[in-house]
Amino acid sequence: MNKLIAVAAVLLLAACDKSPVATTATPVAAASAGTQAAAVMPTAATPAGEATITPAAATSPADDPTAVNQAIDDTLGDHARYEAVIRQLQQAVSAKDATTVASLVDYPFTTVRDGKPLKVANADEFVREYDRIVTPDIADAITGQKYSQLMVNYKGVMFGNGEAWVNGICVDDACKEFNVRVVALQPGP
Repeated sequence: MNKLIAVAAVLLLAACDKSPVATTATPVAAASAGTQAAAVMPTAATPAGEATITPAAATSPADDPTAVNQAIDDTLGDHARYEAVIRQLQQAVSAKDATTVASLVDYPFTTVRDGKPLKVANADEFVREYDRIVTPDIADAITGQKYSQLMVNYKGVMFGNGEAWVNGICVDDACKEFNVRVVALQPGP
């Protein structure tokens, strides 16, 4: 609750300042309906050499995974399993390793290309269609995403502006066992 109040106060103060400033995104944990989700809070950017003042909750080292890991644990389950798949996906996309990316996807897989549904039945088909599925924009969203700035909610873990999503796929009816998989690769807004 205190974090939400701090976020609201910063946003209110920012709205009162009429001078034009650029904004950058800083991740913070935000409570929503009893669950934690990683959210992004705008902070003011200043000219070189000037210090910015931001609440302690809004500052983070280069790529501190603590808040995202906590949000994954609270919302989805074991963050270590998610982090392993997320980092493996980033490395595979960076290396253009279609076979490894295909091994991380949940099948059957459906996406949209050129305004039409593209259905992919299995990993072999994914590898054949890799360049149509993992476009340069999607690859950039995945490889450029800092772990600490991932967005987490009940739908999974989002890269960029929704170009890629990772989530747990239940193995049993009670969902006590799950596999973390890529569940969406789609054009951004």
